[in-house]
Amino acid sequence: MADPSRARILHLLAIADDLCVCDMALVLGMSVSALSHQLRFLRERGVVTRNKVGRMAYYRLDDDHIRRLVLDAAAHAAEAVA
Repeated sequence: MADPSRARILHLLAIADDLCVCDMALVLGMSVSALSHQLRFLRERGVVTRNKVGRMAYYRLDDDHIRRLVLDAAAHAAEAVA
């Protein structure tokens, strides 16, 4: 999560299950290439998993522990602003 782009990707996946790269790129305002690079980094570290259906790749957080960590961090950051 050291990179702001990766933090945004993880937060998006924490609030929505199984998203394809195209949809994530649209929501995050990133190019598909840049997003794919970040997703590969996260996948290699066991943070996200990929499910390929034909040519489409769908990503999700690897487990619920990561989801809770991301959501707790976002809630903590929101408290600090308020």
